[in-house]
Amino acid sequence: MLLGQEAVLELLCCPVSGVSLEPLDTNVLVAYSTDGTHEYDVVDSYPVLIRFENSILDKSDIQRLSSTVHRQSYGGVFSVAKRLACPPSHVTKGNVELLLDTLLSQQNSARVLIVGGGTVGCGMEPFYTDPRIELVSFDIYASPSVQFLADAHNIPLVSESFDAVIIQAVLEHVLRPEEVVAEAYRVLKIDGLVYAETPFLQHVHEGAYDFKRYTESGHRYLFRCFSLIKSGASAGAGTQLLWALDGFFCGLFRSKIIGKFIKLCLCWLQYFDRLIPEAYNVDAASGVYFLGRKTREAIKDLSIVEYYKGAQR
Repeated sequence: MLLGQEAVLELLCCPVSGVSLEPLDTNVLVAYSTDGTHEYDVVDSYPVLIRFENSILDKSDIQRLSSTVHRQSYGGVFSVAKRLACPPSHVTKGNVELLLDTLLSQQNSARVLIVGGGTVGCGMEPFYTDPRIELVSFDIYASPSVQFLADAHNIPLVSESFDAVIIQAVLEHVLRPEEVVAEAYRVLKIDGLVYAETPFLQHVHEGAYDFKRYTESGHRYLFRCFSLIKSGASAGAGTQLLWALDGFFCGLFRSKIIGKFIKLCLCWLQYFDRLIPEAYNVDAASGVYFLGRKTREAIKDLSIVEYYKGAQR
């Protein structure tokens, strides 16, 4: 469950100096360090802890607490249609269960950080409802599912303070994913867990704020400072085909609505993911995932070639 703001404040630190933050008044947090004083606004109870001089984010947009991209809200029949076109992932569900079991097997509670939690991610609901989870979540826009605003390249949280970090559908939207992973590593306790889902064969989404894609092997190498627990395709060839058809008909008819309509009509294609062997899904994945544990030694470069899990061996 989401931690209260007072508990979160104790975990926050300055994204520039790393020192603890103190309330100057109800609208400002301040950090006093050897390199000077750094002040951060608190807008409608959301601390805005972003180094704007080192970010692509626009300060005026962020301080309005608004998202930099349009986010469609779904209700009524549109909610049903979205659920048909994009049903909850059985892969994510199984991975979340494994993550929770691993976290809570030897302790009664766990502190979890969700990076980019402005929207509750697919399958992530248990972290918001389980009373054993002390949840901290942030994004670059305000929502009821976050406690503060921050840039994932500079996570304003105390080092080695979390049992797990979740990065779902985020790394494609940051300029330097390696820095985000390094920040996740820093805030994790010794032997802490990381879980990430990232697109591979998906067309551009969120417009100008879409930068990266990863093969399954490339994704594993991104998390090379973590030992492997489980990895693979989060969505396979059937889902990838559905994305491609959406993009094709959207372009052919110059209409996003037609693209989404085709996607809805052909939503059954995604269920072929369960029939296609994992090795083929890995090579043609719509998205990939990684679950691992923080370790002191990175994997060797040569091992990533041996690691390959696709069908072209």
